[in-house]
Amino acid sequence: MKNEYFQAREKLSDRTLLKLSEVVSHLAFNEQGLIPVITQDVSTKQVLMFAWMNKHSLEQTLITKKMTYWSRSRKKLWVKGETSGNAQLLVSISFDCDGDTVLCQVEQTGPACHTGRPNCFYFDVDIENKEVMVCGDASI
Repeated sequence: MKNEYFQAREKLSDRTLLKLSEVVSHLAFNEQGLIPVITQDVSTKQVLMFAWMNKHSLEQTLITKKMTYWSRSRKKLWVKGETSGNAQLLVSISFDCDGDTVLCQVEQTGPACHTGRPNCFYFDVDIENKEVMVCGDASI
């Protein structure tokens, strides 16, 4: 189902300004109050990880510029790098056309994945041979 707020803005001219608080208030958080977040390295454009945010973690990220996610397993806010030192500093943030996904570009310090790999997407699928190859060594 299309988000009416975002759908009504599909034809806006390039460089039209909207209030951040208004746009955030219309984001499509799911039944658990969460929205998916894709985190990308600002320099290489490599997708580092996928995680979730609630409204509070999104607000904290915008205020502190430190990537703050919602940990579904621990049921609490999680500041990336708080314990590992592998921090992500927010450079830019975008919302998709439906208002149901967030894209954050970051400056990554150290590996992004908890396994010690540069990113969380290290299971590469070979469609032709129907195999999956593990790519990238873990440093932990």
